[in-house]
This record gives sequence, structure tokens and C-alpha cells, in this order.
Amino acid sequence: MRGVPGAVWVGGAILAAIVTLAVLGPLIEPYPFDEFDVVNRLQAPSQLHWLGTDEFGRDVLSRLMHGAAYSLVMGFGATAISLVIGMPLGLVAAYFGGILSASIMRLIDLLMAMPPILLGLLVLAVTSPSVWKTMVAVGLIYVPIMTRLARAVALSLVGEEFVLAARARGDNAIYILFAELLPNAWPPIIVECGLRVTFAILLGSALSFLGLGSQPPGSDWGLMISDARPFLDDAPWMAIAPGVALCIVLISINLLGDGLRQALDPRLLRRAA
Repeated sequence: MRGVPGAVWVGGAILAAIVTLAVLGPLIEPYPFDEFDVVNRLQAPSQLHWLGTDEFGRDVLSRLMHGAAYSLVMGFGATAISLVIGMPLGLVAAYFGGILSASIMRLIDLLMAMPPILLGLLVLAVTSPSVWKTMVAVGLIYVPIMTRLARAVALSLVGEEFVLAARARGDNAIYILFAELLPNAWPPIIVECGLRVTFAILLGSALSFLGLGSQPPGSDWGLMISDARPFLDDAPWMAIAPGVALCIVLISINLLGDGLRQALDPRLLRRAA
């Protein structure tokens, strides 16, 4: 399509391939991801095991393919949670202002003052670790950022003529928020969502690395890197494979997000014209 930056095509193609791998991974993986083979433990990459085996003889490629879905669900699921909660809060704070806005933003400032890892640990400390609980925790961590962004964008729109006209017609606040403000605020929010996906994947992997995400025998990429720590000298491929996979996913999403920013930012469009 004319006018679509090349970064969108490159990032989108890579991400589509990774999503396809995540969907088909459990069906096409060369070995069961949790099958032990102690005779072939810590085997270097070969024709039988393209990415080698781990300390239990499990095929690293199979585990990598099986774990792709966990990382993608973590990133997109956590971002969706932060968007569903944070965006309405930001729009409400911008539209109504006053004490309601001040109360919402002071709560948001309080949450933003806490380091993300510490906040994640606090959320997960009261429950047993699991992938889904980690996803919810990561989503809640990014609610303040999404709220501040939605409020900032909405503040630039509440004085526009289309909002004033809706108020003059007597439209209710819910209609104005979601039928007038939101459609005009979504471009920067969509771009921010792309960035949040990458950060959510990284933070989810970090929490799995600390033992608060996917649990053995799961194959979350962060957990795979954590399991590889004692064997970095003897079997570096155990950590290299999931580390490279994470980098590829993050690069593809960043390319896609940067391309969307170029395509949706009115200032960049005017410069190109």
C-alpha cells in the first residue's frame, strides 16, 4: 500500500511469522517439549537437535516453539488489561477535571512512584505464581502510564469544536467520551500500545526469571533463560536461543510501532507532504 512505511511491512511480517509459529508450535515441534532424555542431556546443536538440549535432555527448539505463545500472550494480554483500565480513567480525568481528575491522577502518581518489578512482586506475593496471574500483574503495572497518556491526549481535544458541539447538542458524557474523544485520541494510544507490548514481554520474562511467572516444566522464554544460568559455561545455547527469540520479537514489535507512528502522526504526514 502506498504511504505505508516499510517498517510496518517488515515488523508486521516478522511478527506474523512468530504468531504463526506460536499457534502451530505445539503441532509441529520436533519433540514433546517436556520429554526427558537424560542420555542426551546438554547436547550441542546437531542434526537431531537443531538448538541442542537442556539439562534434562529436552529439545531446546521444541521448548522455544512451545513457549512462544506464552510470551506473546503475556505481552498482548497485559497491554490489553492496561488499555481497558487506563484509557477510560484518563478520558474521565481529562473530561471532568476538578477533584475527580486530581484524585485519579494522585493515585496514578502513587503507583508510578513504585518500581515496576517491585510492584509486580507486590501483586504476585499474595497468590501462587502462574502465567495468567503474572499477565494480570504486568497489565496493572502499566495502567498508570496508559492513564496519563489517555488524559494528555484527551486534554488536547476537550476544547475542540466537535466536543463543544456535542455538549451543545446535549449529548451525555459517556457518548462524548467514547464516540467523540476516543476515535480522535486512538492514534497515539495505538502507538503506545506497541511499546507497552515490548515492555510487557520483557517484564513478564523478568518475573518468570525470578520464578514468579511460568513454573516448571513450562517453557516460557524467561523461565528458559533462568533455568540456563547454571549451565552458561557448558551449554550456552540454552540461554542464547530464548534470548535471541526475545530480541527478534521485540525488534519486530518496535519496527511495527515505529512504522505506525510515522503513518499516524499528523506532523510527520505534513512533513512528508
